Amino acid sequence: MNPETKIPSVEPDDVLRLLLQSPSPAPQLSEVGEVAEVGDGIAIVCGLERALSDEVLQFESGVSGIVLDLEPGRLGVVLLGPSERITVGERVVRSHRVVSTRVGEELLGRVVDALGNPSDGKGPLKTEKLHTVEVEAPQILARKAISRPLATGIKAIDAAVPIGLGQRQLVIGDRQTGKTSISVDAILNQSSTDVICIYCAIGQRGDAVAKVVGAIRDGGMTDRTIIMAAGDEEAAGLSYVAPYAAMAMAESFSAQGKDVLIVFDDLTHHARSYRELSLLLRRPPGREAFPGDIFYIHARLLERAGQFADTVGGGSITALAVVETQAENLSAYIPTNLISITDGQVYLSPRLVRKNQFPAVDLGKSVSRVGGKAQSPAFRSVSGNLRVTLSQFEELEDFARFGTRLDDATRARLTRGAAVRGALRQAERDPMPAIEQLTVLTAANEGVFDDLSEGDADAVMQRLRAEARRDFVDLAKQITDGAAVDDAAQRRMIALGHRLRDEKAGGHVPNT
Repeated sequence: MNPETKIPSVEPDDVLRLLLQSPSPAPQLSEVGEVAEVGDGIAIVCGLERALSDEVLQFESGVSGIVLDLEPGRLGVVLLGPSERITVGERVVRSHRVVSTRVGEELLGRVVDALGNPSDGKGPLKTEKLHTVEVEAPQILARKAISRPLATGIKAIDAAVPIGLGQRQLVIGDRQTGKTSISVDAILNQSSTDVICIYCAIGQRGDAVAKVVGAIRDGGMTDRTIIMAAGDEEAAGLSYVAPYAAMAMAESFSAQGKDVLIVFDDLTHHARSYRELSLLLRRPPGREAFPGDIFYIHARLLERAGQFADTVGGGSITALAVVETQAENLSAYIPTNLISITDGQVYLSPRLVRKNQFPAVDLGKSVSRVGGKAQSPAFRSVSGNLRVTLSQFEELEDFARFGTRLDDATRARLTRGAAVRGALRQAERDPMPAIEQLTVLTAANEGVFDDLSEGDADAVMQRLRAEARRDFVDLAKQITDGAAVDDAAQRRMIALGHRLRDEKAGGHVPNT
């Protein structure tokens, strides 16, 4: 170095100014916590003093969780992944966001988990659109009266327990009474409509979900159905989040003015998952060991369904909530909670199952509180007679068990009631158009199937359905347009039924 070269003096203020003007990223302040305890589906985290309720936390092992409990010096976190991967002392950071799920039309035809991640092996989803899982239910002024029917294709429901678009209806009954079957048939019947369907399986076995996927595929509804599976082998936190995530997907469609049918199968497993998490987090147990806010977790879910005003999209969300009872106990804690939240229930009776009556809808205990206003006029003409006939028949059936001698009028009512109940019998995965339902029920009310054996009555009904579908095209269009079935139309239906009955008596109709 030349000794005459002078080193320029640099002031400290100049150095600080240069550092502030440099393009390096600005420093960020973040909180880091650690795992104090870990259990089956939950973790206790310390050190995150500013974390918020329902915020997503990221664990160093890659698992995420939701803050459910806020306590001084500790957080109760529900895990959305396997707890076996988490160790005590592991670092935890905040994400500064609440839990969200993928939404959009790209999910149609796919099987996803509670966070919208695909689980069907068909590759990644092409959408990155996210929707918050927990949102506030629409206000009263954002809703409209339910005025349009949702056709399920099931005679006993469409005629006697009608469901409207935007209604919240329970499907309730003991194990193995056909709750899932009715829900899937309602989805399959939307193949001739524009209704988008979401099936949310909560705590179901993998083979049960696979059967539903196969039924929806065989029924041609794959392209308009999302299947969300939170299986019993997965984390309890995913089962807890699943129905809210499914509702978020439904809301993304209803905001576009579309009609959505969402099935929660079932909310009994959802309540049990929440009870499990709450007890692990040391929350005080209440009735039947459920936490005190068990009513609220279902109320805030189902209140998000409804028929919405044009100011918020004009769409609708119809919710079918499946609930399991034990020993026909409708007064149990979770069933009574949900009965008070929803707009009616379809009750499936094990007594009817033992009598081989499928679907096993007990019309005496089933009710629809708002769907009657949306029921088409064509069904109203048969629904009243149907309920009266069946209620009289059930009373007389119990009375006749004692072997009392009955007069001719009583025996006639018993015969008619048995025939009407037989007319309500319907095969699985066989939803019926309105014209076929009305023709069969009108014929049954007029005694067409009286004194026929079960096999002969089924044969006549199958033939009646086929000929009604072929010959009553004009009536089918009138019913679709909202017209009532007048006396002339009823006479045509009754005449067709009597003709087919007479042909059967003459041996011209093959048994099917």
